[in-house]
Amino acid sequence: MQIFYYDNNYLYLGEDVLGEFDEIPENATDIQPIGFYLPKFDPEKGEWFESASQEYIDELRPIIQPSELEIVRQQQAELVFTLMMKGVI
Repeated sequence: MQIFYYDNNYLYLGEDVLGEFDEIPENATDIQPIGFYLPKFDPEKGEWFESASQEYIDELRPIIQPSELEIVRQQQAELVFTLMMKGVI
């Protein structure tokens, strides 16, 4: 059985595998935290939830800069649009 540990503040610590007859420790659960940046366990509800702020999550996501080719294509599209609106082409 796979278990998931949490600390005194119920924040995720890691996971482990128990033997068939081992008991789940008090600071662990067999409920898997899925898709969280900073999972926190709610023992009363028996579920994990996201404890990270949106600001924290945004800091972890990389800012993707457009390539030079994408910038040139955008500029070209804007130029063609401007010329079309002025009746040049």
